Amino acid sequence: MRELTEQELVRRAKLDEIKKVCNPYPERYEKTHSLKEASKLEDGVKNVRIAGRVIFMRKMGKLSFVRIRDIEAGMQLEFRIDIIGEEKYGFFKKLIDAGDFLGAEGEIFTTQTGEKTLRVNSFEFLGKALRPLPDKFHGLNDTELKYRQRYVDLISNEESRKVFLGRSKLYAFIHKYLGEHGFLEVETPILQTAVCGAAAKPFYTHHNALDIDCNLRIAPETYLKQCIAAGYDKVYEVAKCFRNEGMDTQHLQEFTQVEWYASYWNFEDNMAFYQDFIKSLLMELLGTTTVEYQGVSLDFGKENWNRINYVEEMRKIFGFDFLEIEDPIVLKEKIVDKGLFTYEELEDYKSVSQIVDFVYKKKIRENIVEPTIMYNYPAMLIPLARRNDKDDRIIDVFQVVAFGTELCKAYSELVNPITQRKTFEDQLKAKAQGDDETMDLDEGFMLAMEQGMPPISGLGFGIDRLMMLIYDQPSIRDVVLFPLMKPEIDNPNYKKED
Repeated sequence: MRELTEQELVRRAKLDEIKKVCNPYPERYEKTHSLKEASKLEDGVKNVRIAGRVIFMRKMGKLSFVRIRDIEAGMQLEFRIDIIGEEKYGFFKKLIDAGDFLGAEGEIFTTQTGEKTLRVNSFEFLGKALRPLPDKFHGLNDTELKYRQRYVDLISNEESRKVFLGRSKLYAFIHKYLGEHGFLEVETPILQTAVCGAAAKPFYTHHNALDIDCNLRIAPETYLKQCIAAGYDKVYEVAKCFRNEGMDTQHLQEFTQVEWYASYWNFEDNMAFYQDFIKSLLMELLGTTTVEYQGVSLDFGKENWNRINYVEEMRKIFGFDFLEIEDPIVLKEKIVDKGLFTYEELEDYKSVSQIVDFVYKKKIRENIVEPTIMYNYPAMLIPLARRNDKDDRIIDVFQVVAFGTELCKAYSELVNPITQRKTFEDQLKAKAQGDDETMDLDEGFMLAMEQGMPPISGLGFGIDRLMMLIYDQPSIRDVVLFPLMKPEIDNPNYKKED
């Protein structure tokens, strides 16, 4: 067992003393106001009952001040020996530490320094913290420890509280905005029997009761489109998705994605809707449509965002019509001959779609700063998107990219079951070439499509990346409350390999 520090031993001794006076972990406490509400009350309001964690104390002779807080706000408490009595004042001075929970009742007033304060008439002890808080001047600065102990991070760091309160507001806005525009929320399976909806490596598991292998959802797309087939006009989901791929500042294996689908829309309708959505969201969260990210101002308020034709721009970069090439070996040879990349740089990419996507990300996406609409994609990249009526090698797709980051992807959906089956078969060919991010041929989805679907446009975006941008956070882990971490060696649940 871990050896306790001196401070922890002192706190446990205090816990024993508190037990002689009251239950140190009582059942409940009746509040009249949250700390946020109480901080807005007029002076002179009596019988105000508030509660929170002690984060600062200034204990003096007969007058002391304490600051308590919760996730939204903090408030100062004034303890006077002539009001609460010697016995209670002695209990407070001797046994209460920063980190403990208190409930207090009293009258609101404003100090000479202008701070709204509760003059305490009585208080109750609500919970003993057996570990001290981090140094009040530094908070929790160890980045890895912030991710492992987010609860301490939120207690200590105002910036973290701002981010995660903002995330809650973002969820509320999504539901409100989409609801007001006729979208209905649904839930689709996380455990699935076909890898479909995105180009990604899945997590696999085994369902014991059915004795079948399953994969964790990589995207909710095919099920949401089945809802459209069932008669939903507009549908959406806030979906946990899982992709068993590499980790970096913009990728986690478990992430949150929003996808919405609208009957009778095309991708241009979705493009206009998304721009209005983002502008409204930024006004709700920031009060402006200009985002300051990593020292750069990004203006989402422009009426006309920059637009880049993906296929035409890539043709310029390649110097040849890449849409005519079906053999990945041939494509690699031409890329190397042009001096764009070396064979070593292309080694990990097995199919034509993987190679094309790699070149796009390195030569175009990384260089985009201002909010930009990428459109007119090659069909090989997205087997679920509708083929363009003029050239079936191109799909009616757009992405919004800002500061080198993909913020959303949307397209006119493929609803022709004959074409869809062929694109799934093409995916199987790519898998045979060694592309392990291809989709399965999902027969359940094909049944729904053969039943008939109207014109559809769908859009998906990751909440985590959007949060990074809005709140100027350098890593996706800074906007996820509890990112998965490798267990520490001294963790009793950590199983060391033989």
